Amino acid sequence: MPFKNLLTTFACLGLVFTSLASNAETFSVIEPKSISELWLNPGAISYHFQRDKGFNNNNYGLGAEYRYSTVGSVMVGGFYNSDRYTSHYAVWHWQPLGLGPVRFGAVVGAIDGYPKMLDGGWFFAVIPTVGIDYKYIGASLLLVPSYQNRLHGAISLQLKFRVY
Repeated sequence: MPFKNLLTTFACLGLVFTSLASNAETFSVIEPKSISELWLNPGAISYHFQRDKGFNNNNYGLGAEYRYSTVGSVMVGGFYNSDRYTSHYAVWHWQPLGLGPVRFGAVVGAIDGYPKMLDGGWFFAVIPTVGIDYKYIGASLLLVPSYQNRLHGAISLQLKFRVY
């Protein structure tokens, strides 16, 4: 049942972002082209699915994203996580599908800092994303899945700013 709720939530988020692409008619595969852009982000804000658990929704931090292609980038950074510990991440962000200016994909990589997940050590994660970039500002919605009683599901909004 929780998996069905996550899919429904992600579908609703997709509809919100796709409404921004009202002139687009169909999904398309984004053509990979080489680019070179550097983006910085101040962490994220989150809406946790378990509202009664007192999780931290202000996941501030500092992250950097090097976009090397129209469909791919690498990201590293740190943030104050839901359990009120510092987390670090090193991920690959892949966004191969588009609907107008909206991109769909996932981040794939390693994260640490969650005390109930491998005692705060590094673990592998796949997180679906929906995003949009415009000149020097961008936004991504991330659907963070729950995992047993170790990781807490949330919808996170990350703003980013292009510096190069």
